[in-house]
Amino acid sequence: MRKPTAPTEHLTRPRPDDAPGDQPGDRPADRHAGRVGESGTVRLRGSGEAAVRVPRYAPEWLRLREGADARARARDPLGPLRARVSRPPGRADGLVVHDLGCGTGSMGRWLAPLLDGPQHWVLHDRDPYLLHFAAAASPRSAADGSRVTVETRRSDIAHLTPDSLAGASLVTASALLDVLTADEAGTLAAACAGAGCPALLTLSVTGRVELDPSHPLDGEITEAFNDHQRRSGLLGPDAVAVVAEAFAGHGATVRTHPSPWRLGPGEAALTAQWLRGWVGAAVEQRPALRERADRYLTERLAACAAGELRVEVRHSDLLALCRPTGAAS
Repeated sequence: MRKPTAPTEHLTRPRPDDAPGDQPGDRPADRHAGRVGESGTVRLRGSGEAAVRVPRYAPEWLRLREGADARARARDPLGPLRARVSRPPGRADGLVVHDLGCGTGSMGRWLAPLLDGPQHWVLHDRDPYLLHFAAAASPRSAADGSRVTVETRRSDIAHLTPDSLAGASLVTASALLDVLTADEAGTLAAACAGAGCPALLTLSVTGRVELDPSHPLDGEITEAFNDHQRRSGLLGPDAVAVVAEAFAGHGATVRTHPSPWRLGPGEAALTAQWLRGWVGAAVEQRPALRERADRYLTERLAACAAGELRVEVRHSDLLALCRPTGAAS
């Protein structure tokens, strides 16, 4: 998150035959294994800059989780959000939505068809590989059939400012808050408040997991995983509370809503991949768990393959309604 920022670039929409065969999903924040997937790196070189190594997140994992993400996102915030953005102040040309850490764009594919009116999405990510997928697979029309357009920007949330969001009607993000630091959370809240736009920030993990059937090691794995999420000053499961407080400090009205993944036999592939990452992060945090955790993972994967395991991974969605620019205090 805090590597040097590559130059902003605006990309045209790729031809439809450039798009992946299946629509990709949202980017996992690979700084914790709760959204773990294969990742590599891509080397970028800006004009006159040294090469920058940027994480690359596997579209296969992102595609795997997109359906679960779409089912989990809370619908309750959509009412107050629609009321706020239905007539953007001073805008006759529709909504301008900035999607932070967009990955391959699943937030836009979920939200754009749920909002009326023309929309222009500005997709932010540090990886041009994922931005290409996001542009290729972006939605073409809004709920009422209005046109949806898109541009992409290579950018870093650590450098977000109100000027970065100038003209924004809405800021969105998915699976992002728990991999921010407190300083980055403050930067996000200040930028949205300075731009006077609401923020819909979805799918932040809360640190609670329920597995059925239960196992004596469930609690210890969960605790170790949560500690892993908080490493190096990351917010992890404390993110929603910290971000809510940051927005409230700028006078925003903040609402949170549960958005759990509920994974059963129909999501066995996602469950298995999530299990490997969840247990792996716990062992990385507490190496003494390794022998017991290896047996635990073998048992859990077998139950998953047999259709005998159900998992609920708790998340929370946050809607922050910042005061429009120029509103009275």
